[in-house]
Amino acid sequence: MLFHDIGQCLDWLAERDRAQDFTVTRTRLDRMPGWAVDPVTGDLAHRSGRFFTVEGLAIGTDHRDVEAWTQPIIVQPEIGILGILTREIGGEPHYLMQAKVEPGNVNGVQLSPTVQATKSNYTRVHQGSPVPYLDHFRSPRRGRVVFDSLQSEQGSWFLSKRNRNMIIEVTEDVPVRPGFCWLTLAQLGELLLADNVVNMDARTVLSGLSFAAGAAPGPARTAELVSWFTEVKARYRLSRTRTPLAALPDWERGPHEIRHRDGRHFSVIGVDVTAGHREVKSWSQPMIAPHGRGVVAFLGRRVAGRLEVLVQARTEAGTHDVVEMAPTVHCIPANYPAGGRPRFLDEVLAAPASARLLDVVHSEEGGRFHHAENRYLVVETEPGADLDVPDDFCWMTPAELAGFVGHGSYVNVGARCLLACLNLAAGPVLDGARPRVAA
Repeated sequence: MLFHDIGQCLDWLAERDRAQDFTVTRTRLDRMPGWAVDPVTGDLAHRSGRFFTVEGLAIGTDHRDVEAWTQPIIVQPEIGILGILTREIGGEPHYLMQAKVEPGNVNGVQLSPTVQATKSNYTRVHQGSPVPYLDHFRSPRRGRVVFDSLQSEQGSWFLSKRNRNMIIEVTEDVPVRPGFCWLTLAQLGELLLADNVVNMDARTVLSGLSFAAGAAPGPARTAELVSWFTEVKARYRLSRTRTPLAALPDWERGPHEIRHRDGRHFSVIGVDVTAGHREVKSWSQPMIAPHGRGVVAFLGRRVAGRLEVLVQARTEAGTHDVVEMAPTVHCIPANYPAGGRPRFLDEVLAAPASARLLDVVHSEEGGRFHHAENRYLVVETEPGADLDVPDDFCWMTPAELAGFVGHGSYVNVGARCLLACLNLAAGPVLDGARPRVAA
């Protein structure tokens, strides 16, 4: 299916949403069919031994305001596939996207990659239908690899989770199944400016186009940036110990949720799902439900007319390595009601509309997170603004940051999503043009 304008695509998404026979109902954590609560540890696990578990984690680090804490975390060591097919249609590259509903989405259907599947799903542990188009992303495959990299997921809620992000170019005609459509980069850029339309999995894969098309820095600049990142990684420590979920000292467990004793951060909840248009028609699962909307933001500045963004070397509970390159600000403001605000958060939130190069709300991964949203911002500072920038922050151009997307364990998911928006939706701002912001 092809669209002549974005209105047609949005109408199609609304129609797909109305056609979905999809319901999500909260349920008790100890009454989820297929799942069991370990009688000793309290951990949540699928009876098949696959998919994922929810366990406890004790964290120690000298690179956060709090040096030690405990929390529930999702443990999902298997590597899934997030893949987008591309082919030239009418002389212009198009990208095959899927209208997909996830149990955690705030609004039902969102645009997802051609393939968005965990290993348990595509190996059909659930005994469901085969994943469409999967053969284009598994070896031996037809087509040219445009982008293929192991990328991290949300380190606050996943323990060292990675997925394979892929873009594969094909030349032959590909039958378009119901629920799929071809979109141009320009159309994807417009849709990235709309709230909760392009899902997180699609955004992280599309950040690979930033890597593929970006003007890479020279060897000397690359060495400088790698040295900065390596210095931060070597300076700080991060220790994690998996611990029984039932033994977390700051967390309270009830029949319907596990929540922090002060009501902040997030809860672990259980849901029952029925889905008429999925590989599996019904299932139950635990989910992470954050308490509040997050802010994911870059501060930007102009140097000789060129945009630079302030990148943070950030440590999170589940970070695959000690740090990853992250946005300037990456937090849920509601978690800081009594002071101790993250650095640069207030500068981002106080910025006037004229300084916001990008301002849009996007959902996070709806397969594991329930109604998780972040406000994605790029805020340009006043010329000559005197910012106190710590050593674990670094100014770099979006193209320089994009150069690290081609490698795993460098750029975190929040920064990758911002790069996709900057490259596709707000690309003109990189050269000083008028910003395009969501209405």
